[in-house]
Amino acid sequence: MEKMRAMVLSECAKIETSPLKLTQIDKHEIKRPNEILLKIEACGICHSQLHGIEGDWKNIGIPPTLPTVPGHEVVGKIVQIGDKVTKFKIGDRAGITPLLEACKECQYCKEGKEHLCESSIITGESFKGGYTEYITVVEDFATKVPNNMKAEYAAPLFCAGITAYKAVKAAEPKQNKKIGIFGIGGVGHMAIQFAKVENCEVIAFSRSQKHLDVATRLEATDAMIFSENQEKFLDTLKEKHGTLDAAIVFAPADIVTDTAIKSVKKGGLIVIATVGENPSFMPFEEKTIRGTLIGSTKDMEQVIKICDEENIKVISQIFPLEQANEALKKLKDSKIEARAVLIP
Repeated sequence: MEKMRAMVLSECAKIETSPLKLTQIDKHEIKRPNEILLKIEACGICHSQLHGIEGDWKNIGIPPTLPTVPGHEVVGKIVQIGDKVTKFKIGDRAGITPLLEACKECQYCKEGKEHLCESSIITGESFKGGYTEYITVVEDFATKVPNNMKAEYAAPLFCAGITAYKAVKAAEPKQNKKIGIFGIGGVGHMAIQFAKVENCEVIAFSRSQKHLDVATRLEATDAMIFSENQEKFLDTLKEKHGTLDAAIVFAPADIVTDTAIKSVKKGGLIVIATVGENPSFMPFEEKTIRGTLIGSTKDMEQVIKICDEENIKVISQIFPLEQANEALKKLKDSKIEARAVLIP
């Protein structure tokens, strides 16, 4: 059996202890006629992996099994295809989102919402993760990547990109709509741009000046520092911009979600793209709170198309596979400008 290098998590632990260990594991092989084998060119590092690795999300069953190879935004070159593959040929480039596979038979799958499938398989929650050299996937759950797209640009599109795109869509964007984006990191910096493609006014909020500088560089209408002093923060916002038409929350802190809800006008819309406590909610204000999760395979095709045509910027920092622990530690310390990417 051929081997490949992988960063394997055997037990959840703080990232400071370097829980990911470089290990030789069996190289994935095509087992079904509709599968493709990708030689991984790049895998983005997502903040949710940090929570999974450190054990913060054990209560919601993540990671479901150990040992595991994390990583769920993958781009690679196809080096082998199964007998029944029609969508790809050897030499094509493709990417995989956190949705590695779905049943294709349930109500969600039939409605084109396969990312909500109850029996879906998640990339990076088994040995099928991206912190390694090869991965197999059923052709229907892979998306073509143009040859001119750099790997470190394309990989983050497969989780951060689709999450940002779908969250902006959920905020019902239209001309001059005032959308607040709370949390400007790997996902938020792309959401600013997707909202701008829709001609929205975008106000970016972050605790970190470094991230606000990114928002300014990407031409957000305004970039404001987030403060835990809710009253003062809301007063400043109202003074400068009035109330928001909609808010999108990427920052995984309950105080942020609560503040975002309060910053939106009556009848406005709040899109929550993170995990946390349910904040207090006043029904008489007729606000809508909506959850969002990655997106469908069709959504992913749209993301690639828009990024290609609209020159969406992906700000990424490259690390070799062996430095996954270091990259995650930098992410934890808010030292990554937007997205970290591992190159095997």
